[in-house]
Amino acid sequence: MTTDHEEVRRLLGAWAVDALLPGDERRIADHLPDCAACSEESRRLRDTVRYLDGVGAGHQLPGGGGPAESAQARPRPRDPSGEATDMHVLSLAFRTRAPALRTAPHAEPYAAAVAGLQALLGEMDERGAWGTPVVHDWDVHDTVAHLIAADEPLALRLGLHARVPASRVSEGTPWRAVWAARTSDVIAHERRREPARTVATWRNQAAGLLATPAAHDTELAARPAVLMGVRLPVADHFLVRAFEAWVHADDIGRALDRHVPPPPVPHLWRLVRLAVRILGIALGEKAPPVALTVAGEGGRVEWILGDTGDAVRAELVLDPVDFCLLVGGRRAPEEVPRGVSGDTSAAWRVLTRAASLSWL
Repeated sequence: MTTDHEEVRRLLGAWAVDALLPGDERRIADHLPDCAACSEESRRLRDTVRYLDGVGAGHQLPGGGGPAESAQARPRPRDPSGEATDMHVLSLAFRTRAPALRTAPHAEPYAAAVAGLQALLGEMDERGAWGTPVVHDWDVHDTVAHLIAADEPLALRLGLHARVPASRVSEGTPWRAVWAARTSDVIAHERRREPARTVATWRNQAAGLLATPAAHDTELAARPAVLMGVRLPVADHFLVRAFEAWVHADDIGRALDRHVPPPPVPHLWRLVRLAVRILGIALGEKAPPVALTVAGEGGRVEWILGDTGDAVRAELVLDPVDFCLLVGGRRAPEEVPRGVSGDTSAAWRVLTRAASLSWL
């Protein structure tokens, strides 16, 4: 039987981002004064949300990161001609907004991707760029709306409330059709709102995810969940969210001719390993065996994909960023830089299967 303490602890993530119903708010208000553990947790979660909203000069980052200025408040470095060096500013913003959050390691890449995208979106108003075409038939505003829909399944699974009216989808509809319908409905809804409100909805939902117990408790995050047609531990679903947030930040950056840095090296390798595991499942155990090597900054890792009981038919070498962008649908198999030896058809099968995994 669930105790009142456990129920309140489960609700604290939604409370931190002001997403509770009035009755639930009263339960928390009555419980916190008498529970030191929940009171401390509530303060930590509020700090997380304030950090993701942006901190001003002199504020202490969660985790003891020290004083930090808002990226927008910093004076822009100028080149010799006197013009602001936008690429330098954006790279600086991504670095200064990297998370110093007290999340478990599995949630850190998502926190970093959210912080990075916020740094990029923070310059949209001054550039008047919300209507710039980005990917598919989406502009910048639509892409942020899509991320609301994309993060929603995990948010609902972890007990948060939907922030956009529900879609009408028939029971038993394949997940890809559900995914497409939800994205379409959320984009249509958000097009009737100002971009700043759309960004706030996405940001608050992301903050809510990072405030859930599953973002801080590795045992909770080890529990499996079926989302978007794949059964993975919740920890891996956080990595999927990080993957998508980074890819769409890169989409927006490319559309605006702005450099978006890849994820920090440790985070990038987490994404690589997740993508390889999913690719291995998608290829199946009867595929011609291929030795896949991903090598670049931070290391070199090798896997055998396909039938491990047979002799390796081909060797394929990829850069980690290129590999992730291939899986994310942003590199075509024929265009991605690679090293291939042995059976080229077996290697090509791996490349095309990797590209087909994209739902972004």
